[in-house]
Amino acid sequence: MNLFQKNEFKETPFLPVSPEEVPPRPPSFPKKPSPKICGSNYPLSIVFIVVNEFCERFSYYGMKAVLTLYFLYFLHWSEDTSTSVYHAFSSLCYFTPILGAAIADSWLGKFKVLSMVGLSLIALGTGGIKPCVAAFGGDQFEEKHAEERTRYFSVFYLSINAGSLISTFVTPMLRGDVQCFGKDCYALAFGVPGLLMVIALVVFAMGSKIYRKPPPEGNIVTQVVKCIWFAISNRFKNRSADIPKREHWLDWAAEKYPRQLIMDVKALTRVLFLYIPLPMFWALLDQQGSRWTLQATRMNGNLGFFVLQPDQMQVLNPFLVLIFIPLFDLVIYRLVSKCGINFTSLRKMAVGMILACLAFAVAATVEIKINEMAPPQPDSQEIFLQVLNLADNEVEVTVLGDENNSLLAESIKSFQKMPHYSRLHLKTKSQNFHFQLKYHNLSVYTEHSVEEKKWYTLIIREDGKSISSMMVKDEENKTTNGMTAMRFVNTLHEEISISLGTDSSLRVEEDYGVSAYRSVQRGEYPAVPCRTKNEDFSLNLGLLDFGAAYLFVITNSTSQGPQAWKMEYIPANKMSIAWQLPQYALVTAGEVMFSVTGLEFSYSQAPSSMKSVLQAAWLLTVAVGNIIVLIVAQFSSLVQWAEFILFSCLLLVVCLIFSIMGHYYVPIKPEDIQGSADKQIPKIQGNMINLETKKTKL
Repeated sequence: MNLFQKNEFKETPFLPVSPEEVPPRPPSFPKKPSPKICGSNYPLSIVFIVVNEFCERFSYYGMKAVLTLYFLYFLHWSEDTSTSVYHAFSSLCYFTPILGAAIADSWLGKFKVLSMVGLSLIALGTGGIKPCVAAFGGDQFEEKHAEERTRYFSVFYLSINAGSLISTFVTPMLRGDVQCFGKDCYALAFGVPGLLMVIALVVFAMGSKIYRKPPPEGNIVTQVVKCIWFAISNRFKNRSADIPKREHWLDWAAEKYPRQLIMDVKALTRVLFLYIPLPMFWALLDQQGSRWTLQATRMNGNLGFFVLQPDQMQVLNPFLVLIFIPLFDLVIYRLVSKCGINFTSLRKMAVGMILACLAFAVAATVEIKINEMAPPQPDSQEIFLQVLNLADNEVEVTVLGDENNSLLAESIKSFQKMPHYSRLHLKTKSQNFHFQLKYHNLSVYTEHSVEEKKWYTLIIREDGKSISSMMVKDEENKTTNGMTAMRFVNTLHEEISISLGTDSSLRVEEDYGVSAYRSVQRGEYPAVPCRTKNEDFSLNLGLLDFGAAYLFVITNSTSQGPQAWKMEYIPANKMSIAWQLPQYALVTAGEVMFSVTGLEFSYSQAPSSMKSVLQAAWLLTVAVGNIIVLIVAQFSSLVQWAEFILFSCLLLVVCLIFSIMGHYYVPIKPEDIQGSADKQIPKIQGNMINLETKKTKL
C-alpha cells in the first residue's frame, strides 16, 4: 500500500522540522511605480546609487593606486612583499562580501547594509557595499523593464570606472606633487579618498525615500548551507537499492525543506559550479596595480607632451573602460548579432579570458625588451669597476692581478665621464686588487679589497703634490623603482648640508667626503638649497631622469661659487612607458567582456532570495584570484617575464575548461524557478517506511 497518494502530496507537502529553521517568505516589496528619469523606464533612484558608487570607487581605487608604491617608498618593503600584501588586501576586500551578503539578505536588507555598515566602517565596509549595491540597483527595476536593467549594469560599471579614472590620476599627483613634512604626501593621497566616502554616504542617504527596498528573506546563507548538508547526509544514510532514486541530489532535502528553497539552491549551485574556473581571470586582471606598476617603474614615463608617474599608468584601465563599454554595447555586439552569431554571456566571458591571455603575453614581451635594454649585472666572481679622476691632470690607471699581470689599463683625463663600467673577473668570492697610478712623474701603488657581484667606483684625488685613491661601493638598489638615485662627493673644506625635499637633509663631509645614496622623483632640479657653516648657496642639478643614477662632485674652482659637476653612470630607463598601452588595451577589452557580462549574468541567474549571495560569490572569485597571485609572488622563483607567461598559459587552460562547462550550461530565468518548483521536486511515492529521516514531521 502506498504511504502517500498523488493528490495528497500536492496538498500536504513536507514541512520543516521546526518553524524557526526556515521562516516563511516575507511578502514582496510594494510594486508601486517609482519615479522615472525624464519619462524613461529608468527609476530615478538609480541616480543616487550610481553617484554613490562613483564616490565609493573613487575612494577605493584612489587608495589602491598609491598602495604598492607606498609599501616600496615609504615602508621600504621589497617588490615581492609589496605585491603580496597588495593582493592580500585586495583578497580580503573581496572575501568580506560573503559576510555582507549574509547580513543583507537575512537581517538588515541591502539598503541598511549599504548605509550603516558599508559606509561607516571602511575596512569591513567593502564587504557590505560590494555584494549589495549592484543587486540593489537591479531591484529598482520592475520585471517588465528587464532590457533597461541589463543596460543599467553597463552604466553601473561606467560609474565604477569613472571614479577609478579620476582617482587613479589624481591621487598619485597628490602623493608626488605635494610635500607633507618634507616628503611625499601619502596622508593627503589617502585623506581625499576618505572624504569621498563621506560624500558617498550623503548622496546615498538623499535617495532613501524613493528606493524600492526589498525586505530581507530570513537567514538565507544558513538555510542554504543546512539544506545542502541535509541533502548530502540524507542521501548518504539512504543508500539502499530498495529506496527509489531521485532526479537531483538536492531532492533528498525534500523531507525537511520547502520546495521553493530547494529550487533556489539548485539554481545557486548550478551557477556556483560555473564560477570555479573564474578566479584565474582575476589573478591576471588585478596585477595592473602590482606587477604591471612595478614594470612601469623600469620604463621611461616621459611622453614628450606629458610625464607619467609609474602608478599613474593604471589610469589607462578605467579610461579605456569608459570607451570600450559603449563601443562594445552599441557597435561590436550588434555587428556580431547581425552576422548571425549567438554571442551568449558565457561566450563573451570566454573571449574576455582569451584577451587577458594575450595581454600577459604582450607584457612578457615588453619585460624581455626591458631586460635587454637594462645595464648588465655582474655574475659570480665578477665585479664592475669605474674610475673617477678628480685630480687636476691625466692619470694612467693599471689594475694588477695576483701575478702582477695587467687586468685593466686606462688613461683617464681630469673629470672625464666614463661611458660604462669595466668588468673584472675574480678568482674567489673576494679578492685584493693592486692598482698602479701614474700621475705626472709619480707612480703610486695602492691596494683595495672587493667582493663578487658588486659595483665599485675608484675615486682618485689630489693629496698635496701626490695623489691618493679610495674605493667606494655602489649600492645595488641605487636605481630602484623608477626613481632617480644620486650621491655627492664634496671637494670643499667644509661640511655641506643638502636639502632634497625629503624627510631630512643630506650631509656630506668635507675633503672628498662621499655621501650615501638618496632617491628622488624624476624631474628638474635647477636650484637645490645647500648650506655650509659660513654660507648658503644652491646647486643646479638639471634633469634627473627615470631610473638613472648620478654622481655629483661639488667644487669651488670658479668665481661663481660652488658648482656641481654631474656624471650619469647608470643610464635612464630607455623603453617608453607607452609600450604598455597594448597590454592595457587587451586586458581592458577582456575585462569589459568578462566582468560587465558576469555582473549582469550573476544577477539574472540568481533566485530573488539570493541575489546578494550570488553577487558575493562572484566577488569571492576575485578574492581567490588575488590569493593565487600572492602565492605565486611568495613562492615562485621565476623571472618576471616567465611569470607572465605562466599566468597566460594557466588562464588559457582555464578558458578551455570554462568553455566546456559553459557549453553544457542552460541559462534560466529566475521567474521560471517558482513556476517549475512543483514540477521538478519528485513525488515521494512507494514504500518509504525504511527511509531514514530523523525527527521529520508530516
